[in-house]
Amino acid sequence: MSAGKIKPWILAARPKTLGAAVAPVLVGSTLGWKLSGEFCVWLMLATLGSCICLQIATNFFNDAVDAMKGSDTEERLGPVRITASGMMSASAVMRAAVLFLLIASVMGAALIWQCGWPILAIGIPSLWFCYGYTGGPVPLAYRGLGELFVVLFFGLIAVTGSAFVQSGKWHVEALVAGLQIGCLSTVLIAINNLRDIEEDTKTGKKTLAVRFGKTFARVEITLLYLITLALCFYWQTPAVRWAPFAIAFLAAAGLATAIWKTEPSPRYNKFLAMAGASLLAFSFAFIAALIWG
Repeated sequence: MSAGKIKPWILAARPKTLGAAVAPVLVGSTLGWKLSGEFCVWLMLATLGSCICLQIATNFFNDAVDAMKGSDTEERLGPVRITASGMMSASAVMRAAVLFLLIASVMGAALIWQCGWPILAIGIPSLWFCYGYTGGPVPLAYRGLGELFVVLFFGLIAVTGSAFVQSGKWHVEALVAGLQIGCLSTVLIAINNLRDIEEDTKTGKKTLAVRFGKTFARVEITLLYLITLALCFYWQTPAVRWAPFAIAFLAAAGLATAIWKTEPSPRYNKFLAMAGASLLAFSFAFIAALIWG
């Protein structure tokens, strides 16, 4: 396949958002290892691969479904969508999404074989909500439930599940870390929704930003950072407390301040990249502090 044919699929996969799949697995796996003393590389890789595939599938479904619903228009401020722009047909993008769900399922089956029914209980709703985020009878993104979805699935469930895969136990510490990662991941969708508020208002996509306005969306982003910062004080080890705190504080001071000063525009695509980078930086600082702190 030529580079020209691959590029649209890379666009649709939205690489800037994939940190939301990588961060919780790395944090949860490391936390599970530190709490239990047990670590299995292949289980971590299977968990990571399945989560990345689920994220890509979600992005593909989002690309196709938004185009079919008319939510992506010529006024779009965000990156090009391959279905709405005509690069790919909706059916082709939907098929690609299903393919990634199947790959995620294969990896998930290995986790179920090793770790049992809890992974199945997590996996089935995860598969559904990849499509149900924008599709189905109650699309979460169109009901203002997108943020809740991200906190739950890319924060609490992903981190606690990854820790469970390594340790075979559920840990309160993983819930705290999961809420921190979930909040930082939710900043990504909150920035998207604030950037697209005008388009979403016209097309009937009732995100929280559309329902409650720009000021609410800015307050939401600020609070997500403040919750992350406050939860850093849960950790008793100084390195685990202060290294991630410093990263989150810098992101809050820089990114949140810029969002308060800037009206929705293509500049928000840069803010999105910054939020993704801060999520990964926080995660790596947390992991390093766990290992060496």
